[in-house]
Amino acid sequence: MSLQPPETQQGGGFTAPAVRQFGVFLDNKVGKLLELLQLFDDSAGLQVAAISVVDSSDHAVVRLIFNNADAARVLLRGRQFTFSEVDLLVVELADNRTLTHVCLHLLGAEINIRFAYPVMLRLSDHPTVAIAVDDHTLAGQILLRKSYRLLGEEDLT
Repeated sequence: MSLQPPETQQGGGFTAPAVRQFGVFLDNKVGKLLELLQLFDDSAGLQVAAISVVDSSDHAVVRLIFNNADAARVLLRGRQFTFSEVDLLVVELADNRTLTHVCLHLLGAEINIRFAYPVMLRLSDHPTVAIAVDDHTLAGQILLRKSYRLLGEEDLT
């Protein structure tokens, strides 16, 4: 049994608020991103909350967060897009709580940030960032204890 400092103990059934990210694989051809985004523009009540594009010579991976993951999944499957799904933390940066501080707090617990990108939907006057970490629960516990606000999908509507 490993002992961890109280700040990083896991347990108690804690689940950090999560937001579902879709990683959509596209051929690297002119107009493919537009085609993908128009699919969601044409769907009432579905908004892209965040986007990141990772480009290579043959294909691109478009990372997307929506205000309604279930509706987005139905559309992507219906149009036969190839995609993956992963849960992310969405962290509000307010009151001198910066991205640098997020990195420091997670580093202190040896939690790796795999990637991060900004969220476009503004829920307040504070910026928000989506981060993928290798231990979602522990990272959520740490950030909540450091008084960060973590957003869930219901906060993106």
